[in-house]
Amino acid sequence: MKKSTIAKRIIDVALTVTLLLLMAFQVTEQLAHEWLGITMFALTIVHQVLNRKFYASIFKGKYTPLRILQLTVNILLLLSFVCTALSGMMMSRFATPFMNGILPASVVRQGHLAMSHWSFVLMGLHLGLHFGIITTKLKNRTAKIILGIVMTGISVYGFFLFFRSGMLNYMLFKNPFAFLDYSKAWWLVILENLAMLLAWGFAAYLLSLFLRSLKKKENRKAALLYALLLVAVVVIGIIELD
Repeated sequence: MKKSTIAKRIIDVALTVTLLLLMAFQVTEQLAHEWLGITMFALTIVHQVLNRKFYASIFKGKYTPLRILQLTVNILLLLSFVCTALSGMMMSRFATPFMNGILPASVVRQGHLAMSHWSFVLMGLHLGLHFGIITTKLKNRTAKIILGIVMTGISVYGFFLFFRSGMLNYMLFKNPFAFLDYSKAWWLVILENLAMLLAWGFAAYLLSLFLRSLKKKENRKAALLYALLLVAVVVIGIIELD
């Protein structure tokens, strides 16, 4: 494996871990949360530099539905990261206090809450669109089936947690404050965040399989199966709320 590829993988892992910690404010609290945010901002810049060839290829080649989806997710993720970072800096008490007061606190707080959750969901989608790199390396059919069953179970639970936690309301600017459970064990908070992130990742992976399968007529049945599985995972997660 090339050194540049190894560096990209390290940064990808660091970004994912940092995001999970940032979404666990009740675990890290204010001081660590702010410096984790600064770290995330720096890692994002490094990530863009390492993947600069992506921007050079935007205006080249044919755009398939899958490529359009990938480009849309990547651009929205970058924008949401930038908005989250800037709004966080405007609320900072420790890392960047000099940026306080640039915009009204109420506007910045709700914007940060919404954009951070958009970043979380889009990060999951972004990761899921790259799950194919992992699955193609699995040659054993049984291992693939087991992995699919495990991911389906995790995703159902992840979507259940997502809707139960009210994250959708944060994303839609319906709640100006985050409601966090400070009594929950730190490891459980991290694992639940990971389950939600993987749920969105698995959804994006199934969607990518669906779009790839549409290219060939003989794969239409497979495309329908992927679509039905995707809908089932989300719906069952919502039903479990009752």
